[in-house]
Amino acid sequence: MNDNSADRVLDITGELCPMTFVRTRLALDGLAPGQLLLVLLRGEEPRSNVPRTAAAQGHAIISEETDADGVTRLLLRRA
Repeated sequence: MNDNSADRVLDITGELCPMTFVRTRLALDGLAPGQLLLVLLRGEEPRSNVPRTAAAQGHAIISEETDADGVTRLLLRRA
């Protein structure tokens, strides 16, 4: 996944739930509909909760990849 394809990058690898989705939602709210947000996150709970909650709010999950170092790169399209 190329960082340049995203309109904004949000690194929440140091955050814990529920702040992971709070920060993601604020970032999504700052984008125009259709723009892309690349979220960098770490840990099982954020990896499960952030995509699920984003999808429940109508945002599209474009891709999700986890690197060898445990960082998940989640690309979201704002609804």
